[in-house]
Amino acid sequence: MNMSVPPHEELTLIDRELAQLDARRLYLLTRRDWLLRFLQQSGPAAPVVGWGPVAAAAPSKEASAPSAQNVLLTLGAVLLAVAALAFTLVSWGSMGIAGRSAVLAAVTAGALGAPVLLLRRGLRSTAEAVAAVGLLLTVLDAYALYAVGMPDADGTGYAAGAAAALAAAWAGYGRALSARPLRIPLPAAVLAAQFPLPLAALAAEGGPLELGWALLATAGLDAALALRVRAAAVPAAVLGAGALLCGAAQSWSAASAAQALAPAALLLAAAALGTAAAWREPRASGAALAGAVAAVVALGGVARPHLEPGWAVVVHLLVAVPLLAAVRVRALPGAVRAGLARAGALVAALAALWALSGAAVALLVPLRVLDEVWAATTPASETPGAGGAAAALALLVTAGAAWWLSRALARPEPGVVAVVLAWSGLFTAPVLLGFPVAAVFAAQLAVTGAAGFLALRSPARAAGTAGVVCALTGAAHVSLGALDGRAATFAVWGLLGAACAAGAAYGRAPLWARSLAAVCAVGYATGVLVAVAAVTDLAVVWWALPVLAVPALVAALGPLLGGVRLPAEIAAAVAGVSAVGLSAGRAGTLALVLALAGVICAGAAVRPERRVLGWASGALFVAATWVRLAEAGVAAPEAYTLPVTLPALAVGLLRRRAARGGPGPDGEAPAVVSSWTAYGPGLAATLLPSLLAAWGDPDWKRPLLLGTAALAVTLTGAHRRLQAPLLLGGATLAAVALHELAPYVAQVAGALPRWVPPALAGVLLLVVGATYERRLRDARRLRDAIGRLG
Repeated sequence: MNMSVPPHEELTLIDRELAQLDARRLYLLTRRDWLLRFLQQSGPAAPVVGWGPVAAAAPSKEASAPSAQNVLLTLGAVLLAVAALAFTLVSWGSMGIAGRSAVLAAVTAGALGAPVLLLRRGLRSTAEAVAAVGLLLTVLDAYALYAVGMPDADGTGYAAGAAAALAAAWAGYGRALSARPLRIPLPAAVLAAQFPLPLAALAAEGGPLELGWALLATAGLDAALALRVRAAAVPAAVLGAGALLCGAAQSWSAASAAQALAPAALLLAAAALGTAAAWREPRASGAALAGAVAAVVALGGVARPHLEPGWAVVVHLLVAVPLLAAVRVRALPGAVRAGLARAGALVAALAALWALSGAAVALLVPLRVLDEVWAATTPASETPGAGGAAAALALLVTAGAAWWLSRALARPEPGVVAVVLAWSGLFTAPVLLGFPVAAVFAAQLAVTGAAGFLALRSPARAAGTAGVVCALTGAAHVSLGALDGRAATFAVWGLLGAACAAGAAYGRAPLWARSLAAVCAVGYATGVLVAVAAVTDLAVVWWALPVLAVPALVAALGPLLGGVRLPAEIAAAVAGVSAVGLSAGRAGTLALVLALAGVICAGAAVRPERRVLGWASGALFVAATWVRLAEAGVAAPEAYTLPVTLPALAVGLLRRRAARGGPGPDGEAPAVVSSWTAYGPGLAATLLPSLLAAWGDPDWKRPLLLGTAALAVTLTGAHRRLQAPLLLGGATLAAVALHELAPYVAQVAGALPRWVPPALAGVLLLVVGATYERRLRDARRLRDAIGRLG
């Protein structure tokens, strides 16, 4: 810090400068308040930007949000308007012609002249209210003139002329007050100007086409006026849309090309107006869109009377697709480019939706095969009709347009749409065109393969994902349709399975696509083996044996599968589970299938990374044994389990002692053997079968003996701090106790009123919720205690 000036002198200097700043700030604030008052008295103030922490000066009450003053003024204007209506409609006949004219002229002149004086006094809100009353009085003047002076004139024609006169008068009135302009006259003039031409068309008994021209002419005037008065943009859009609807309706209802020429001229004029509006106004891209759609309807409408509905859609599509090229024409303004391109995309989307509806019907045809598989009675397609080829062509044209648009915009979304539409068109075209069954299958297989190839080779992830979805959908559709005949089933499923296997082996493809192909290959292999078993007329329970060949083959090829090994093994496991389900109808076959599955798991467990399958193998072997024993009618499972349990526990004990005995001959310490590995299999071999037998035993001896044994195992586990005996014994003891208490619980539950169990459950939930945190802490402690056991 600079200490060349003594501190007390520096403090004096700072105080002096702060005093000067305060004085300057006070002067500026005073000047600002005076300027605000001057601007409020002389006219509309320019926007004031606040400065510093000082709150901005309160705006004028007449320019603020609705206040008490504005409410009173509005209410007064409404009351005056009601009084004027009552005078004109009810009390008019009680006065002579001179009195009528004098009253209306005086009141109207006073209402229109008063705002001038009110504006000079700065009463803007009051002036607006009185001016509104004055404008309403001019309408009543026009009505009075018609009722008295021209009662026989055509009402619609008179309304058209009166609207034009009022629009001109109100605009002139607003311009006369340009020094202190009001907000009401000019929008009111714009609103009145919307009616002369449409009312004149109706007065001349013109048809929809003449009304459309009147609406379009008015919209053109509004568009020109919108360049200076923004309020005219809304009526221009509304009337332009009305003219477009009139032209489109006449074009679609024309019976010949000659009759469609007049609506086409109206639509082309609307297109020119919309394009011109977008050319001048950067924010009017919607006008260019509407104009481009009108041009498409005009050109397509000329050809429509001589075409089938489907081909009429194609003609409109072919007219609209070139509009997409506007995105590359840099000479056009941005609003025009955007409007033209969006119009082309809109028409293409509508055409694609129409074509997809026909494609969806074609995709649903194979569902009929589910009524009777291998009956060879399901038709390949419906009678395609004239719209089949048109729908297929529409899909292909929109797909090409979407693909071009994705390249032009360098965005992935149109590319995804292109893939889906191209697949839909190519896949359903043979059905829509009524090809023979063999040709339909061949074409659909080729399209499905192309979609899968795209999924494997596409550098764009979005397009690749779309290809995967299309390939899966096509494969499912063809697979379902192939169930109509045996030869078709084997041919189609075999080809698809081979294609999926080749895709899984294609190393350049993304891993996720190869994994999906591997899963599909396993699924098709399973389906082919089931079909083979069905051809042999074997019982369903024996179909499980050929199905087991799939997990056996996957387990044998495991080291060669590389990155797709895990998804392939998961799919093979699902096939193995389905084999067990197929064999569940006969105990002997189920035991055989379980044993073979155990052999497959044991073979896979030879590999170090699949050691965990050894547990599954043991469980399957035990399950096979017990299914066989159950089939033999064994009532005392302990006779078969105890001879296994005792040696297993002895081996586990020796193994744990060896692990605690110190380093082995190679100097490495043996791995710690957990209680689950040492004692879990032996204890489970007896406790679980005995528990199942006890639940079905009405006698008391087996539950007593099993409960005693489980209590001893639980106490031993707690004493020795062993997790497996503690949990297995405790779970068995709890299950036995529940079995013994179940009849009494059921009896007590039956004696209680029905409202008691829900009430008890509610109380329990409240108690648990109130002590949730403490219970959670106790649960963590219990978990940690069990985790510290051996």
